[in-house]
Amino acid sequence: MREMGGSFAYLRVELGDFVAFIAAGNILLEYVIGGAAVARSWTGYFATLCNHDANDFRITVNSLGDDYKHLDLIAVGVISIICVIAVLSTKGSSRLNYVASIVHLVVILFIIVAGLAKADAKNYTPFAPYGARGIFKASAVLFFAYVGFDAVATMAEETKNPGRDIPIGLVGSMVITTVVYCVLAMTLCLMQPYQTISPDAPFSVAFEAAGWGWAKYVVAAGALKGMTSVLLVGAVGQARYLTHIARTHMMPPWFAHVNEKTGTPVNATIVMLAATAIVAFFTSLEILAELLSISTLFIFMLVAVALLVRRYYVSGMTTTQNRNKLVGCLALIIVSSIATSAYWGLSDNNDYIGYCITGPIWVLATVALAFFVPKAREPKMWGVPLVPWLPSLSIAMNIFLLGSIDGASYVRFALWTCVLLVYYFFFGLHASYDTAKEYEANKIQDGGQWKKVEEGDVATETNSGSGEVNSQKASTDPSG
Repeated sequence: MREMGGSFAYLRVELGDFVAFIAAGNILLEYVIGGAAVARSWTGYFATLCNHDANDFRITVNSLGDDYKHLDLIAVGVISIICVIAVLSTKGSSRLNYVASIVHLVVILFIIVAGLAKADAKNYTPFAPYGARGIFKASAVLFFAYVGFDAVATMAEETKNPGRDIPIGLVGSMVITTVVYCVLAMTLCLMQPYQTISPDAPFSVAFEAAGWGWAKYVVAAGALKGMTSVLLVGAVGQARYLTHIARTHMMPPWFAHVNEKTGTPVNATIVMLAATAIVAFFTSLEILAELLSISTLFIFMLVAVALLVRRYYVSGMTTTQNRNKLVGCLALIIVSSIATSAYWGLSDNNDYIGYCITGPIWVLATVALAFFVPKAREPKMWGVPLVPWLPSLSIAMNIFLLGSIDGASYVRFALWTCVLLVYYFFFGLHASYDTAKEYEANKIQDGGQWKKVEEGDVATETNSGSGEVNSQKASTDPSG
């Protein structure tokens, strides 16, 4: 069985179990928060369809904090229905998503064409009302839209040709999503002044404000179908992710159980969607978006670091001197990126002195990595171009955007990370160590000749005596 867990498997191979577990915990948090945010947005568009405000369908408890007092039973109900569908059949989920995607594309085309017919260029004045800081803060929250791409890699074991299909799926879907997102944002801002855009159902409200009240029903119905599809894809992806982690015993193996009749990871699906429903019940969309973006940016940064490690370091082959050079360059890239982000957050808009120090350090560290550290391997199938420049820029940009997120979200992120650390050191570390020892003992007992095979960037261990392939350590490199 092809067993690939996206960034978790990749980080586990390149940076070790500890980094992979912290990343995995944040990826699971992404799925939970992302699903909760979409479920609450579902309530917003449903309310628009019924000519009501979103909070009219929520229970208000004034004794709770402002960000947690609107209890959303509709979001919980939608997630419960999605859970039943995801548990029953992966193929059924795929068919439903296929139909929903076609409807969603039709609605998107309608929004763009009809929205531009109501466009008013005056709404672009002022073009950037909150300046450069507002743009970067919005960009940090924008990563909300890129959470689901890792789910493509988690579905690798259910594809016929993952070496070809996964890269096409990832790159193709990311390009399409980025273009569509930008066009929709442009259309929305041309239809309505930014001050009056609704946070709950922006396009429906924009069409109503433009005098096309009938169009808001088309948009709301299409949005509901689209968000239902997103929830279903997330449900399938997050369950597979938890299943993969459980197979390493970093999480209880109970989560890895796959139902023989349905062929789905029932336990993982129910637990993840239960957590999603609880978060969606209490938490406001703004809180969810900020926290979700921290996790996403953090994971993207780690994957970029892992890519550089994969290209420049191979255990047993890379010399100590070259390894130290790599560590030094990576340290300078990360530290200079953190310093740039911190300086941006603390300095005045017109103060550029600090960038004259941190910027050149980043450039020199990347130049040193490119010219003074020999590459340990090249991709055989597909790969990220412009290494080390592109991953180094990815590290810098992700860290820079992290500096644009508010402090309260970092407190929540730190609390979650502490929970992960406590679990890992008291339970996950010992369980994964015992599993690794058992794995080594089985190899010795088998008596076959085991060797490491790399085809492209998929690393596996093969028993030449029995022809078996162990994919526990397999990973698909996002770099190729």
